[in-house]
Amino acid sequence: MREKKGHELVKARGENTKMKKEEKTNVLRVLDAKKVEYKSHAYEADPTLTGEDIAGILGEDAQKVFKTLVTQGKSGQYYVFVVPVNAGLDLKKAAKAAGEKSIAMIKQKELLPLTGYVHGGCSPIGMKKQFPTFIHETAADFEHVYVSAGKVGMQVELSPQDLIRTANLKLADIASYDGAEETGA
Repeated sequence: MREKKGHELVKARGENTKMKKEEKTNVLRVLDAKKVEYKSHAYEADPTLTGEDIAGILGEDAQKVFKTLVTQGKSGQYYVFVVPVNAGLDLKKAAKAAGEKSIAMIKQKELLPLTGYVHGGCSPIGMKKQFPTFIHETAADFEHVYVSAGKVGMQVELSPQDLIRTANLKLADIASYDGAEETGA
């Protein structure tokens, strides 16, 4: 089934038809293997774009577009948190959800070797290793949500139920809307 959405022609399950086969990301391969319906959305990769800019490009509310953040708990365990692009990660709420005394964001240079993804292209789907992963509870309120498709300049749209099932996510109250990026307040 094909659907016209904006300037893109996409398939109900599969890659953006404008993309070459070799451009399929690990995220899209995982979704295909699990027979998950999705739509991929490519846009010009620009390091100055914010998550809210990307939501605007997609023509969506920033509440539906999620960013993936990787942390490490006091125990040494790594955790992944997925929050709306217009929110920050509340580190205290995140630590509570993970059952940790405290957590901290990992350094950007640790991201690629740990997850297989670069900054701006990190996805909760298809990481090198599966870490305990939480998504902000508001994701369940939407018919579809967006996360990175595994590279800068590409997002994947899918149902929150499929995202939760595919990436083994747990719903939790982890976001902060106080204007701070990632905060312990």
